Amino acid sequence: MQQTHTAVVSDPIFEVRDISVSFDMDRGESRVLDEVDIDIQRGEILGVVGESGSGKSMFASALLDAVVDPGVLTGDIAFHPEDGESIDLLDDSGVDIKDIRWRQIAMVFQGAMSSFNPTMTIEEHFRETLSVHDYDVEEGMERARELLSDLYLEADQVLGSHPHELSGGMSQRALIALSLVLEPEVLVMDEPTAALDLLMQRSIIELIKDIARERDLTIVFITHDLPLVANLADRLAVLYAFEFVEVGPADDVLTGSKHPYTRALLNATPNLDTPREEMKPIDGAAPDPVNVPDGCSYHPRCPIADETCVREDPPLDGADDAHAAACHYVERVPDEVPLNIQEVTVDE
Repeated sequence: MQQTHTAVVSDPIFEVRDISVSFDMDRGESRVLDEVDIDIQRGEILGVVGESGSGKSMFASALLDAVVDPGVLTGDIAFHPEDGESIDLLDDSGVDIKDIRWRQIAMVFQGAMSSFNPTMTIEEHFRETLSVHDYDVEEGMERARELLSDLYLEADQVLGSHPHELSGGMSQRALIALSLVLEPEVLVMDEPTAALDLLMQRSIIELIKDIARERDLTIVFITHDLPLVANLADRLAVLYAFEFVEVGPADDVLTGSKHPYTRALLNATPNLDTPREEMKPIDGAAPDPVNVPDGCSYHPRCPIADETCVREDPPLDGADDAHAAACHYVERVPDEVPLNIQEVTVDE
């Protein structure tokens, strides 16, 4: 789907245009990101939400030009650092993408245990990262201790430990500290709390909010858990079938979502406000990346789809630039796809 530019922001740190990722397979081309457009505001927390297999992790990899072979990434990603000239991340000529990663755009992956080398102490990970990027190691280690302390960890204990000696929450916080030690402007977080219990998830979300505010970070937070990110994100971008179907301010998307899929996600998510019998799983299955339906990709699962939806692919746009949805029948959605949650509270 060719998406229209929908999110007008005053000071973009990323301008993403027509980003696609495809893989050649024996049964045909598999497109796992499909001509995505979005701007990301400097200093904002953008929550990217969708089911497993919707393209969330591929979007994260694309922002770092880190799509692995044999994947093919096409399109344009302009990165605007606060100091210095704008950078075309997908222009191979004159761009040292390895230097940009970690120094300016850092990544926190799902599952800290798979991100750390089990034979190295946490301190050795910090020292290696600082050394590889030509930072003053001792000065950087002082910053590492400050970061660990800010994340409510005892720095000397954690630095002297091997990854397996830390709990899941401790190792995930240590990984966040490692991602920040080079003082990047952007932090891309791919399901960083998925392996943690609910209490630790909420704790880390609060820590991320504090760190973003104190360090003027731009954060892209990838998750399948819409309520989890609700009180973290400034804006939400909902992915379905490898493209954005709704983008808008977090409270607007939660309380006045315009796309049937977003509402289905909210109705399917367990929460304390809705009786169990009213929670509804989303009928059907997400499309095969080799065989995405024509027209609106959500039409086989949509309760209000008609022949127009089968024939015509709706653009991602709306009555205003701040909140947009890719649906032919935005006006009908609130009445015909009601939310089970009567009121959603978004913390300030």
